[in-house]
Amino acid sequence: MIKIHPYSKLPIQSVQEELDQLNYNLNKMIAADNPILYSAAEQLFIAGGKRIRPIIILNTAKFISINKIISIEQKRLAEITEIIHTASLVHDDIIDNCDTRRGINTVHNVFNNKIAVLAGDFLFAQSSWYLANLNNLNVVKTISKIITDFAEGEIKQGTKSFDNTISIDEYIEKSFYKTASLIACSCKATVLLNTNSISENNDFYLYGKHVGLAFQIIDDILDIVSTSEELGKPAGLDLKNGNLTASLIFTLNKKQKLYKLINQEFQFKDNLDEAINIIKQTNSIQKAKDLAIEHIQLAIHIIKKKQLNNKNSIDLILICYYILNRFS
Repeated sequence: MIKIHPYSKLPIQSVQEELDQLNYNLNKMIAADNPILYSAAEQLFIAGGKRIRPIIILNTAKFISINKIISIEQKRLAEITEIIHTASLVHDDIIDNCDTRRGINTVHNVFNNKIAVLAGDFLFAQSSWYLANLNNLNVVKTISKIITDFAEGEIKQGTKSFDNTISIDEYIEKSFYKTASLIACSCKATVLLNTNSISENNDFYLYGKHVGLAFQIIDDILDIVSTSEELGKPAGLDLKNGNLTASLIFTLNKKQKLYKLINQEFQFKDNLDEAINIIKQTNSIQKAKDLAIEHIQLAIHIIKKKQLNNKNSIDLILICYYILNRFS
């Protein structure tokens, strides 16, 4: 078993220059002639974010490069990935009726649902155009699957809303479509831009998959244990919207009262707080964290099979530690 060490910061030093350029380029890439559309799209980037997906891609690119140089295409892929991720957030916020994200008003809250949907669609279209210009059919196929997976994930989540029969396997499957697919496919595409090695493609796809699943599991735990101020968005939103996550699923067989609260769809004012308190009374949050640890261990094992004296391989492992230790 791999020992998990506490690490609270994202390792960005080795890719800081590329990350600064990425932030500059994103504003240029979302430019639109229509001022309302541009303003809506720009709103998505105001809150910033940690850019964890581009950081993973840039470190992967340096790791697999003989001369540690990131190609122009790989840099553009990191930008495309962040645009796709951001586009998915605006649609998620509409579906989840989330009024704030990272402490600022969401696009549909600033404008309206129609403008927000169009802004998200515009970003997906922009990412597709830049993706096509990479002139790599295998990469286009790999990244295009992400958008399909987003839709499938939302449908799976919607059909299981307030469904107290949901299993952990179904939760993991939905989490893959909504979160892990983006990181897995992006890692694979980064390798495809450098080599056609099937084993390398598979390794980094799996690394991204396990990192993505761990990220989502921890994110879902934070939704239960954190405050709205800490999250930058309303706490308990998953449960309120009927999105039953790992901690709750692990609690179901221990606390029958949860079934009643779920069946009532947390319609009464204190139902949500009561459900969260019930979850906290069990070891279910720790069990959910243990599930995230399993995926982190698998991701770390993939990188540790490779050259450990590589600075970027160390950073890929530190990213794993950071993801896990968002919740301590």
